[in-house]
Amino acid sequence: MGPVAGRDAPGRALVRPPGPRLAEGIVTHASRRPVDAALAARQHEAYVEALRSAGWRVRAVAAADDQPDAAFVEDALVVCGDVAVVARSGERRRRGELPGAEQAARELGLRVERIKEPGTLDGGDVLQVGDTVYVGRGARTNEEGICQLAHLLGGRKVVPVDVRGCLHLKSAMTALPDGGLIGVPEMVDTAVLPCLRVPREPAGAHVVVIGPGHVLMSASAPRTAAGLAADGLRVTSVDISEFEALDGCVTCLSVLVP
Repeated sequence: MGPVAGRDAPGRALVRPPGPRLAEGIVTHASRRPVDAALAARQHEAYVEALRSAGWRVRAVAAADDQPDAAFVEDALVVCGDVAVVARSGERRRRGELPGAEQAARELGLRVERIKEPGTLDGGDVLQVGDTVYVGRGARTNEEGICQLAHLLGGRKVVPVDVRGCLHLKSAMTALPDGGLIGVPEMVDTAVLPCLRVPREPAGAHVVVIGPGHVLMSASAPRTAAGLAADGLRVTSVDISEFEALDGCVTCLSVLVP
């Protein structure tokens, strides 16, 4: 296990274990199938252990057992520097997830801001790459939400990206440790993006940078993982099949606070 405390730790990771109603989670793009809640709990534990092994100090967000999608904690909170922006999903059924995420941000000493009506924003639509913040514009995040986020993150270059055929921007595109983008070009407006590396399977578009040259990926993208490893990256793969059944991916299950 890697370093887990003090100055050696890369930061803190906010997670929220799946609740008893996980199988009732909203499905927009995947084909609905039964979800094994017990398997999902084990998969989440393995995901958390992968973060710990990479040195992250893991902090659990207060449970929201009446919210089926609460394990997808990324959607509730965007952290940039010392600012935590509490999101406001375009999916009203998910707004009950916000209080616990806001509480966790306050406990970390972050300055809390909020997306306000009529703005909508899901954290899964926000991809930070250096000083640039790409924000997906689609069913969950609207133009007003993007404008509010840009104001709250003053000084960062905010680039709206239209998304199609997927739930969030990070369902289609993420970033590698060197800042290069990897994603499915058919799902994003490539006209506003620099070069986009195409993964070998759709789930290969989902990458979480958990250390220098170290990425976390889904076990459902073995060919992409092999390609990245051949390029010299360290790849940790985790099985998150039960979350993928609910349109989830590896980015959705944590908020990393460097």
